[in-house]
Amino acid sequence: MPGSHKATARGRGGRRRRRSRARTVAVVALSFLVLLTAGVSWLYLQLNGNIETFGSDGLSRDRPDGGAGGQNVLVIGSDARTGGNRALGGGAEDDVGRSDTAFLLHVYGDARHAVAVSFPRDTLVDIPPCKLPDGSWTKPRTGTMFNAAFSVGQTAKGNPACTQNTVEKLTGLRVDHTVVVDFKGFAAMTTAVGGVPVCVPKDLHQGDLNPNRGSPGKRIFRRGEQTVEGQRALDYVRLRHGLGDGSDIGRIKRQQAFVGSLVKKIKERGLSPTTLLPLADAATKSLTVDEGLGTPKKMVDFAMSLKNVDLADTRFVTLPWRYQGNRVAIVRPEADALWADLRADRTPDSVPSPSSSSSPAPSPSGPRPGKGIGVAVRNGTPTPGLAATAARELRDHDFTVTSTGNADASGRTRIAYGPGERRHAEALASHFPGAPVERAARPGLTVTLGADYAPGSPSPSPSPRKTPKGRSAADDLCADLSYG
Repeated sequence: MPGSHKATARGRGGRRRRRSRARTVAVVALSFLVLLTAGVSWLYLQLNGNIETFGSDGLSRDRPDGGAGGQNVLVIGSDARTGGNRALGGGAEDDVGRSDTAFLLHVYGDARHAVAVSFPRDTLVDIPPCKLPDGSWTKPRTGTMFNAAFSVGQTAKGNPACTQNTVEKLTGLRVDHTVVVDFKGFAAMTTAVGGVPVCVPKDLHQGDLNPNRGSPGKRIFRRGEQTVEGQRALDYVRLRHGLGDGSDIGRIKRQQAFVGSLVKKIKERGLSPTTLLPLADAATKSLTVDEGLGTPKKMVDFAMSLKNVDLADTRFVTLPWRYQGNRVAIVRPEADALWADLRADRTPDSVPSPSSSSSPAPSPSGPRPGKGIGVAVRNGTPTPGLAATAARELRDHDFTVTSTGNADASGRTRIAYGPGERRHAEALASHFPGAPVERAARPGLTVTLGADYAPGSPSPSPSPRKTPKGRSAADDLCADLSYG
């Protein structure tokens, strides 16, 4: 029938038009997907071209073992003037690179807590052997300022591997990644997030930023809350004079508040690739990272791993310290307790306080910490008979003293352990508060007594302690911003 034929033709035409439209939509969608993929790929290639890495050949040949969980990231703020940084910080472009600030970020294994421990740059530490540009290695140095490690080799870009070696030796923690941020990278990141809210304790002038100016100059920061980015953000975190006692300790407090505010701003914008990629593009142009973090995917993956860490559980502390003249000394055993908590991946909430009754001290008739542990005792002082005295005290706590004798002079008591002896070394360390615990190639456990050793029966168990509370990313922006 003619009508039927026309209907059939219309039906076929309609199906052809629908198939044609479907193909068009598919082609457009495919084209969009290709363009999107190409755009992301281009951005990743661009980021990859931005990233500069430092070689692992400069890391120590005797690194700590991994801890009980989590990961440790060392963040170093460099004042290098290369690559255009002179325009932001002044000075000479070929000046020696120094570490303006440094902190160790421990991200707990539960992926819900994180703590950043700041190292005052004037802290007196031991710097282990570090690699020089000519391939040779330095000799160990004792009682040296922390920021001197970054300057080993006297290069304009600094020596991040040496700072990592120093942190590992000081803390006994294995650093999984190291990131160096220079002036340009820092300024670019603050601009990429649209500025960072900060609080200024008082009106500040040009003379506070540069005390050599000789006059106050114009006001550069007004008192109270404000948002800063770029050069102004850099000026804020570098400010030291004119606030509190003008020390680096006060500046650390403001830097911790700033980083907390930056974390809060990023979280408010959403931890998504859309937010992170532009931020990464800005940051990576001036970042130097270890080889294990040297691709855009690894960097973004690490940032995404922090998405479940609540602001209140992102904490900032400073290693336990005290003034020693115009330098900073480490307070022990508090600092050693902090490193032990991080090695064990104990969150601040899980560490007992001194008033806690949930962790009573072991009774005299209970298990003894030295049971089944053999240790050699060496006297590194000119005082005769000290090794025998320490040996008697250790036997009182059920340690087996395998031998006693003398050793080369040692300024501090030290504990060395061989393969598989780390747990025994930590038990021994409870009898010698503040003694560094170091790994040795030779088997066995040895304590070398230094001038700091005082005879007496130390407690077989360290007293309960509490990780320093510090501040969190959720704290009041204007609280506790200066020291002195």
